[in-house]
Amino acid sequence: MTQPSQLDILIETVARLRAPGGCPWDADQTHESLVQYLIEESHELIDAIEAGGREDLIEELGDVLYQVLFHADLAAHTRGEDFDIQDVAAQMTAKMVGRHPHVFGELSLETADDVVAAWDGFKAAEKPHRTSVLDGIPQGMPALALADKVLGRAQKIGLLSAESAFPLPIGSEGELGPLLLAIVSTAKAQGLDAERALRTALRGLQDEIRAAEADSAAADGTDIFDAGIVGLPG
Repeated sequence: MTQPSQLDILIETVARLRAPGGCPWDADQTHESLVQYLIEESHELIDAIEAGGREDLIEELGDVLYQVLFHADLAAHTRGEDFDIQDVAAQMTAKMVGRHPHVFGELSLETADDVVAAWDGFKAAEKPHRTSVLDGIPQGMPALALADKVLGRAQKIGLLSAESAFPLPIGSEGELGPLLLAIVSTAKAQGLDAERALRTALRGLQDEIRAAEADSAAADGTDIFDAGIVGLPG
């Protein structure tokens, strides 16, 4: 008889904890109530990746995996959702196969740069309802991570060039870190909220991006995806 895998055992453990006669706290949770734990566990995983060892990484990956299994089990027993971890896995497999035609299909992409250039095109074909390069960016991301995303999208449609950044004598992350810390320290000393200030600037940039997209569509009658601006293969 084939022994169940450790993953199968963990799935069954989650199910037992949430089933009648299991843990009352687990049974009482919702997708919404679990968000805080997902955020916390994700940050702990980042800490393990950046500063932890092998055992730390195993533990924190397990904690994030447990959150995924918990949400899937919750959905399996929630009317109107009715999906489980197998449905989640099946959709993810289909997505990865669809986004890698250079591995599972006939498309030839030789380098990592080639893949990056074509990636948005794969996603656009998968999500035809999206009409902006900004669609799909989580606005709840920390401001610096959000800024990196938005600036990257602005470059994709030619609104900004990679060379147009304000020139600063920075050659490494070791030099960048203290500069960012000094900016936040100065803001704090003056009673300013650096996070809010950056988010405000990003809202303005996103407005500019959407306006540029609208102008492009009005000029040639196509949207940014049809025009190939975001890297559609071919």
